[in-house]
Amino acid sequence: MEEGRAYTWDGVFTHLEMLEAQAHEAGKKQEEKKQQEEKLARLKKRVKELRTQKDKLQAKVDLQQKGQTGREGTMSDTTEASAGAVLEWKIRRVKDMLQVFYLTGISGKLTKRGVCFSISTAYEGTYLDSYYLDLLTRPEVRIHHHSVPTFIPLEQITKRYLQTDIRRFLSVLSDHLNAYAGRKYQADQLQEHFSDQLEGTLQRNSLCNLLVFNYKVPREGKTFPFSARLIYRDLCCSLPTEAVVSCAVKVPESLGQTAAAHSELFRHVALHKAFCSFNSAVEKVAGAP
Repeated sequence: MEEGRAYTWDGVFTHLEMLEAQAHEAGKKQEEKKQQEEKLARLKKRVKELRTQKDKLQAKVDLQQKGQTGREGTMSDTTEASAGAVLEWKIRRVKDMLQVFYLTGISGKLTKRGVCFSISTAYEGTYLDSYYLDLLTRPEVRIHHHSVPTFIPLEQITKRYLQTDIRRFLSVLSDHLNAYAGRKYQADQLQEHFSDQLEGTLQRNSLCNLLVFNYKVPREGKTFPFSARLIYRDLCCSLPTEAVVSCAVKVPESLGQTAAAHSELFRHVALHKAFCSFNSAVEKVAGAP
């Protein structure tokens, strides 16, 4: 009877821990959404200001062009003033665009032959790596040099966006790089902080969109071997779209529920944080009267 009660408590604590982690993740996503909405509002305001400046400048240029009558010297002065105003507006527009990119982790600087962009990656507030793109703008926009890893689908992203929408190109590339950096960071954290719970080496491919590992689950003085296979089909996401967890030996019903709970947690919580949740659940069960 006591054994059945222990299994029941185990399932309840595991489920509660999973709900707690999901609630924390939902709260975090809500806060991130709020921050993104505030950032979007600022960017929309800035775009509106730029459009107003553009309209005023265009009106000024049109007025100057209409006044290009009379002496040749006057026309020449007006033309020169118009060209200077347009050039100034173009330079200011490029600088404003670079500032907008900077807010999203993308910075850039003008070069003699184009623009050099730097894309910074981070995961949950932790700065990770930066990658650069050196673009030439003449006779058409093209990549001159870059440090993007070979397994990132840069060629596909380039063909689809570079010539038509450079902002979209940088945004999509940044999503790919940040998702890869996030997946790699989680795998590194798991190996660094939970190696005592892993059986063997964590297996991963270069893109870190496939992780396979074995780990131990302690229960009542015993350890049970579990295996996990995480697949990330969305390359712009740092959480797996599929998580298969199983136990290699015959286990009590409560442990079968644990495997299902672990699978669910892997899909919604960062990998190393999921293991923190496992350990907290074990400690609570061990300390229960």
